[in-house]
Amino acid sequence: MKQGKENKMSSEKSNVGGIYTTSEKVSGWIIHFVMILLCIITAVLFLVVVGVSFQNQTEINEIGFRIIPKKFSLEAYETIFKNSKSIVDAYSITILTTVVGAVAGAAIMSGYAYAISRRDFRYRKFLSWVNLITMLFNGGLVATYIVYTRWFGLKNNILVLILPLMFNPWNVILMKSFFSSIPMSIIEAAKIDGASEFRTFLQIVIPMSKPVIAMILLFQTLVYWNDYQSSLMYTTNEALYKLQYLLMKILTDMDFINSSMAADAGVVLENVVVPTKNVRMAMCVVAAGPMLCIFPFFQKYFTKGITLGGVKE
Repeated sequence: MKQGKENKMSSEKSNVGGIYTTSEKVSGWIIHFVMILLCIITAVLFLVVVGVSFQNQTEINEIGFRIIPKKFSLEAYETIFKNSKSIVDAYSITILTTVVGAVAGAAIMSGYAYAISRRDFRYRKFLSWVNLITMLFNGGLVATYIVYTRWFGLKNNILVLILPLMFNPWNVILMKSFFSSIPMSIIEAAKIDGASEFRTFLQIVIPMSKPVIAMILLFQTLVYWNDYQSSLMYTTNEALYKLQYLLMKILTDMDFINSSMAADAGVVLENVVVPTKNVRMAMCVVAAGPMLCIFPFFQKYFTKGITLGGVKE
């Protein structure tokens, strides 16, 4: 019995000292192997997308997808940027709505989350239930369309591309969990020094919450950048088309042309090749390129923001 206790104590000491058991080492190797394999697969698939975007349609039909094309072609990008003004306008609208929506949304949600995280706030439970209910239920597509277009009069208005996505109940819950982990003694010390609630929130709480705010900004940025439904539902003005919707519209038009050609058997179109597969890949590069450049700046906050909101010491 005494020897068993000594063996247990010695194993605990070895773990504290950084010496891992054989099973722990094996499980660690397996996890690392799986993650490395997933990274390699992801990198290869991304290279395939980029490589195919530089192939021409004829080469794809003959030899299939290649990471390194036999002959580099800008056919797909020329098709997308054929009307460069539309692409530039779509990029401008998308960047504007993404920046404004992400920043304004993070500001509003952080204020809401901070309010319901304070135990001394009178309406804390009521607002928490309101946030939860809106996450589980909504008015539906028709009711939402009527509210934004008829009641608010936002059809063909740039605000309709920003307001519907500005507030996310799940993000509020994440931020609330993070704010609840901030010691109340810090806030009380600020009150003793004469700081108002607004000043305490801006100068004390916000600087301490950079990881979770950066994480919410990243989430909001991805949501706004990938949004196409707002343009589809609420806009008919081409000047307000977002990038994702414009690219989808270009691809839909090409698919329609191809289907019309295939159906029209009385017309000889053997020498006409309408690019579709390489254009799809080029669209992925055009649409995802800016996000790939932005993500590394948020990466250091991403994991920290997730874990700190869920663990309370």
